[in-house]
Amino acid sequence: MTYSSGRLSLVAGLAVLVVLGVVIELIRQRKLHERYALLWILTGVVMLVLAVWRGALYALADATGVAYPPSALYMVAGLFVLIVLLHYSTVLSRLSDQNKTLAQRLALLESKVRESETPVSEGRRRAPWRAARPESASRSRRG
Repeated sequence: MTYSSGRLSLVAGLAVLVVLGVVIELIRQRKLHERYALLWILTGVVMLVLAVWRGALYALADATGVAYPPSALYMVAGLFVLIVLLHYSTVLSRLSDQNKTLAQRLALLESKVRESETPVSEGRRRAPWRAARPESASRSRRG
């Protein structure tokens, strides 16, 4: 069987349509943000164009020196996957830095709260919201 039979174009086109459908469904269910889905949608559109428009696929294969045009289709898919992985790596790095900063700020806030709640007997001022009750108020509640 040769590539010119069209069966490979049909299978590749259907596979790309399924992937695009899954991406759109994930966006609809709010499991994938639009800004991250753009790369997947762009990948799907380019792959669909190359799968359906054989002339473009043959031109790409000739330009890159690939002897078998469907291999050029896989090459383009691999390139887009690498781009998506690089994008996600940068997002993950940024989130890791933000998480570290957030943890440090939380630790500082917890330290300040502990300092403000230290009892008067340890030589520190009691927090205003923890003011000691007068002795007469505590007796009146007991009985």
